Parts: sequence; structure tokens; C-alpha cells
Amino acid sequence: MNFSAEKASRKWPCAGLACGERPMVTVAAILLMLCAQIAPAAAARNSGAWSRGAGSELSGERGPKLSRTALPASVPLPKARPADAPAAEPDKSGARKQTPGEPTEQAAPPPPSACRLALTEEIAIAPSIPDIHGPGDCGGEDLVRLEAVVLPDKRRVSVKPAAILRCPMASAIAAWIRTDVAPLAASLGSVISDLDNFDSFECRGRNRMVGGRLSEHGRANAIDIRALKLASGRSISLVDRTVSRSLRESVLHSACARFSTVLGPGSDGYHEDHIHLDLMERRNNYKICQWDVWEPLPQIAPLLPAERPDEAPPREVADKSDATKPNAAKSEAAKSDAARSDTSEPEAGDTSPPAKKRRQNRRF
Repeated sequence: MNFSAEKASRKWPCAGLACGERPMVTVAAILLMLCAQIAPAAAARNSGAWSRGAGSELSGERGPKLSRTALPASVPLPKARPADAPAAEPDKSGARKQTPGEPTEQAAPPPPSACRLALTEEIAIAPSIPDIHGPGDCGGEDLVRLEAVVLPDKRRVSVKPAAILRCPMASAIAAWIRTDVAPLAASLGSVISDLDNFDSFECRGRNRMVGGRLSEHGRANAIDIRALKLASGRSISLVDRTVSRSLRESVLHSACARFSTVLGPGSDGYHEDHIHLDLMERRNNYKICQWDVWEPLPQIAPLLPAERPDEAPPREVADKSDATKPNAAKSEAAKSDAARSDTSEPEAGDTSPPAKKRRQNRRF
């Protein structure tokens, strides 16, 4: 804005020098007021705070200006719930309502079972695995992966491949190997090294029948065993008839004493090449033990009967039966009569008529 005495005289007309000096004083006062208003606005602009003031009118800016304040470096989190605070009321589903600002609590894992605590690394190498649920009714809880059984002398019997079983089933297998099978192998002059696992956990029906009743394999409660391998390299098949019968019977009796189900050759036609073991729970602790220990096959099968030795006494010929004797006598008598009638001639002095020849019936 440009002010002069002439312009001031136009706005405030007056006469005389005194009246001419009055506009100059007024202009100076207005400039001082403007400077007083502009200075705080400039200071606020430099500090980062913006506001609307008289300077905005002079600069031609229109509209309101929003104030902007500096944000803190980090947003403070709500305080933790005090320990003496009252408990939150549960909702309809029974779950406790979470208080706003309370940190989310993760579900604590269940404590280990008594079987898991007893199945230590001194007995078996069997790490725990997560529970299996589904498909359908398959799966189970408290599962382990049985990798090896540790013998009392610290030797390991590897389970090949590793078996997925419930902890009680794995514990029963370990006790059976340590207590019963290992001494049998020692009686053969060797030690057991491997357990041939044919099948363990598998979601399927019994005897692999589609739509059939769920097998104990689907519940991780069964194992199929084909053979026991010794450290000497020998493999003992439990269904091989060439293996000693006493050895197979010992394995049979020990298995039937520990497991609720034992199925082998002769049971149902589905277990001719392996032994099935499980811990199925039945009423009154009923057990099934079906395993026919067949006799060993002969080493050389006789193809033909042996020849009769020369020094053997002569064979006695059996007499003909009484029923055939009368028929034979009649036939011989008829033959003699016929011969007589053909060759007979009248003797000298015989006056009787000659005998007529009998007419023989000819059969065509």
C-alpha cells in the first residue's frame, strides 16, 4: 500500500497544516499494527505450525488453514492389564471375553502323557509327532514315530521304515523286542538288528476292503511284521516254514501274551506273508490269536515209490472172495458137460439111444 499526503487529504479532507499532518500519523500507526500481526505469523510458520491470521488476508490466501502438529516417534501401546483387575465375564460359548488392550494368549500345549514320560530314549527312539485328525475317523492322539528300540545293552534295533504309532502301541513293541525277541536271537548265536515293518499307520478299511470297517491301522494302533534281521546278516521270516518250528512257536506265544490281536498264516487268507499285531480294545479284554505254525516241508519230495529189494519176501496173493466162487464153479461144470456131450460115443452092448447134442444158443 502507498500512502501520501495528497491521498490522505482526499480521504480525510480538512483545511490547514494541522489537518494535513493528521493523515501521516494515522498511516504510521496502521503500519505498526500490521507489523505486530505479521511477526508472530512468520515465527509460527518457521516452527512448523500454520494458522490463519491477518497475514493471510494480505497475501491473498483464502479458506481456512488446518493446523499441523509434529507426531511422536512411536505410538504408545496400552498398559497391561493389572493383576488385581476383576476377571472378564465369559460369553455364551463359554470362552472368556478378551479385554480391550489385553494381549492375545496362545493355547498352551497339553502336558505329556504318562506313556510319553515312560517311553524315554533309554527304551526307544520315538519322537512325538502332531496329532492326526481325519480324513473321516482316521488318526489318533499321543502319536510317536518309532525309529528304533534300544536293548538293555544299549544296542539299537532299527525299525525299517519308521512306524507311526500311538504311544501305548510303540511301548508294547519296544517291550516285546527287548524282553522276548532279543533272547530268541541270542539263542541263535547272534543279536537282532532290524525289524522289518510291512505297514503301520494307514487310513484304510480292514483287509483293504473299500467301505469296510476301519482297520486298527487307520487308528495308528497296529503294525505288520514280516521278518527279523540279525547282525550276522541272516533274515528270519516269521512265516517261513524252513525256519525252526520251535522258534516260530516261541514268537507266537510271546506275541499273543502281549497284544490283543495276532493274525498270521491260516487266519483269514490276508495274512499269509506277514504277522499282524494290534492293541484293539474289546469287551471283557477278549483276545484273538490266530496263527498256524505249519510243519517244515520235506527236504526232498518223493516222486516215485522206491524199488522192491531183492531180499524182500514174496507178496501174498489175496484169495478170491466167496461171492465169486459159486459162479466160477458153475462155469467150469458147464464147460465139462459140453465137452462130454460132443465127444461121447455109444459103447458096445449099449442099447440106449444116443444122446442128443445140446443145441447151443448163439448170441450175436
